Amino acid sequence: MRCSDHVSPTEELITLALHICSLIRDIDQTVPADGAYHVVRFPFGDAESSDAHEMHQIEQPDGHTIEDWDSESRSGLIWPSVSGWASLTAMIQWESGNYSELRDRFVRDPLDLAEGSDSTATDHRPPSPGMQCFTKHHQIFVDPDTPLALAVAHDDSSGRRIVHAQFKLAIDDDVA
Repeated sequence: MRCSDHVSPTEELITLALHICSLIRDIDQTVPADGAYHVVRFPFGDAESSDAHEMHQIEQPDGHTIEDWDSESRSGLIWPSVSGWASLTAMIQWESGNYSELRDRFVRDPLDLAEGSDSTATDHRPPSPGMQCFTKHHQIFVDPDTPLALAVAHDDSSGRRIVHAQFKLAIDDDVA
C-alpha cells in the first residue's frame, strides 16, 4: 500500500508554508573594542539573499525609514511576517586579531522597540588560529511585533572587523 492510498479523493492536502528571510553581509563591519554587543547590520534589496516575505525592509513596520543601512542598527532587524516556531541560523567570520573571547547571540527586540531586549543562544568562544569562522543555530517562538537581530562582541583592545555574516530566519506558521 502506498501513502497516497490513505488520502480519499475528497480530502484536501495540507501545505505547510515556511516564511523565510536570508540576509548576507559581504562588506566589512567594524565592531568597537567596548565589550558591548552590537547588532550586525545587513543591506537591503538586491544585496540580500532572499526576502520574499518582506521581513527586512527599508520601511520598517513601526513606520521608521532607514536612511543608511551600513550605519543604522535597525538594518540588522528581521521583523517576523507571522507568529510561529522559528529556526534562526547565523554565520559570522571575523578577521584575525588579538582576541581571547568572541561573543555572539540572537536577540529579540535588541533596540527596545517593542517589549524590551531578550537575548538567547549566547555563545562566548575562544579564538582559533587565523580567521574566526563560526556558525550557530537556535529555535524560538517569534511574533511580528518583536524584531530579531544577530549581535556580536569581542574583547580585543582595538576595533575588529566582521568580514562576512549571514542571518537567516525560517518560520513554520503551522506551530503558533
